[in-house]
Amino acid sequence: MVTSNLSKNVPWQFCVFGVTKMKVTFTLFYCILVLLNATNLSSLRADTKKEAIQITKTSTNVRFGLLGKKPVKPAPTLFIFSGTIEESLGDSYFRQCGNMLYEQGYLCISLDLPCHGVDKRSDEPNGLDGWRYRIDHNESIFTDFNAKVSKVLNYLISEDYTDSSKVSVCGTSRGGFIAANYAAADRRMKCIAMFCPVTDLLKLQEFKNVRNYDMVDSMSLVNLAERLVGRPVWLVIGDQDTRVDTDSAIAFARTVSQVSGKKSQMELHIMPEPGGHVTPKGSAESAAKWIIKNMGQV
Repeated sequence: MVTSNLSKNVPWQFCVFGVTKMKVTFTLFYCILVLLNATNLSSLRADTKKEAIQITKTSTNVRFGLLGKKPVKPAPTLFIFSGTIEESLGDSYFRQCGNMLYEQGYLCISLDLPCHGVDKRSDEPNGLDGWRYRIDHNESIFTDFNAKVSKVLNYLISEDYTDSSKVSVCGTSRGGFIAANYAAADRRMKCIAMFCPVTDLLKLQEFKNVRNYDMVDSMSLVNLAERLVGRPVWLVIGDQDTRVDTDSAIAFARTVSQVSGKKSQMELHIMPEPGGHVTPKGSAESAAKWIIKNMGQV
């Protein structure tokens, strides 16, 4: 039996519970190799995913990103919105249902949101503060963006990237707000998935005491409900989301359901989420299966 005195009095280089110095050295060397290999594999996985994102432009010079390469035949296509192209396509959290759909052969596409990435102008703030800035100056945050998305979709269809009968859109938080607005403007979006979406800008801290109140109020998603009738809409939000306001999301979903009547295809999921403004666990996979159900396999 090895006593505690042995482990204290005998230098570890020569004996560790009866193991020779050579064996210890080999073991340590092996462990280091394993750790280095794991690190390299992790880096390789990250680089592979990064390299899979292609930034390109349409023939009309509209910049967009796609995950992967051009398919051999027109494929079902998912537009993904969250912030920048790199964030939307490069981060598994913001890819959401795109993670599973990409593996199933779907084409995943994104554009920089208004005031994000290259869309940000030098004289305005970034992100939601930029939205506030544009609205304060009586500028729509949708007109230019929606036109760009439409041109990208036209390009993808004309160049045989996209099956025009199988186009969907999803978005997280502000991206969900943008996704719903674009879908309302373009009926080629066959279904819409929204993850903890902004549904009313007035609920956000960034729009507190906004100068152009009426304009912002008119942008609430409840005002788009009638333009979404006849198409499947899927929404998930945590039960304690104070950032974008759970109740506002519920109100939007209920309005879509009410104006749709018996034709309603509104699917609302309120899930326990103590983390607040976080996509509830398992939501992305559920949304992917829902999209496949509505649009079919590749």
